Amino acid sequence: MEGGAGNVEPSEVLSLLAAVSYGFASMAMVFINKAILMKYAYSITLLALQQVATALLIHLGRVMGYTKVSSMNIATAKKLLPLSLFYNANVAFALASLKGVNIPMYIALKRLTPLAVLIAGFFSGKGRPHIQVSLSVLTTALGVIIAALGDFSFDLFGYTMALTSVFFQTMYLMLVEKSSAEDGLSSVEIMLYNAILSIPFLLFIIIATAEFPHSLALLIEKKFYWLQAHSFSFFLIFILSLVMGIVLNFTMFLCTTVNSALTTTIVGVLKGVGSTTLGFLLLGGVEVHALNITGLIINTIGGVWYSYAKYQQKKRAPKKLTSDEEAHYKDKN
Repeated sequence: MEGGAGNVEPSEVLSLLAAVSYGFASMAMVFINKAILMKYAYSITLLALQQVATALLIHLGRVMGYTKVSSMNIATAKKLLPLSLFYNANVAFALASLKGVNIPMYIALKRLTPLAVLIAGFFSGKGRPHIQVSLSVLTTALGVIIAALGDFSFDLFGYTMALTSVFFQTMYLMLVEKSSAEDGLSSVEIMLYNAILSIPFLLFIIIATAEFPHSLALLIEKKFYWLQAHSFSFFLIFILSLVMGIVLNFTMFLCTTVNSALTTTIVGVLKGVGSTTLGFLLLGGVEVHALNITGLIINTIGGVWYSYAKYQQKKRAPKKLTSDEEAHYKDKN
């Protein structure tokens, strides 16, 4: 190892900063997306504009010399295409679910992802998971069922969209785990590939679902009346949504590459605790019921327990895994 302890401290600071940044960005994005979808229902158009803004910003940064991004190549793009498709399907269905599901229930439903990953892993030959991981995931699922029974604002479409999002997120995570497509790529390069590969797919969905030209017409209409209070607030949230979409993608990829996919998952669960609490206070749409509250508490406990169980499992893993990860990180940097 080079440099001794002097080189360890900056990496620890960067790891912590990446995790905290992802947590705050992820929490903020849920509320921003919910706020914009209350005013602008065209979720696929919103996602497409976020990806266009990401690609343009990275290109501008490269031209101005602020970012170092290698030229795109067909071989890497082919490797990343399935990941990009599943990523965008996950986000698209998640945005659609936010139209009808309140934030606490949305977060509870998204916490079913570890259960889906465990089931998919079992059928793909990974074997039986650790008992604490299994019990924590089942606790999370039980909490969702209890909370749903007490959800007076139950929306079948929203629930279906959220569960479909869980499926695509599961497929995305499994592809990332099995693929070496991200090897040698920086967070910014992964963002660029994801944005470029996403745009044609999203444009097809926009046309197929007839969002276009209505989504564009609404933006133009609001543009002409932007000085009015309601239109000005819409464009403020709309621009914030585009900016935060870029920030969220960057912090997510950065947290995963600097730390690990496990760290990103744990941060996602922990930020969900804060988001659930704030979800009862902000943006409305939550009818408080004892059964609903009980289910959400059980779901949150299951989520935190899952994070703890995975952390303990990581600590008990053979040292060789840690060394490989460190070598992998050094090779990429």
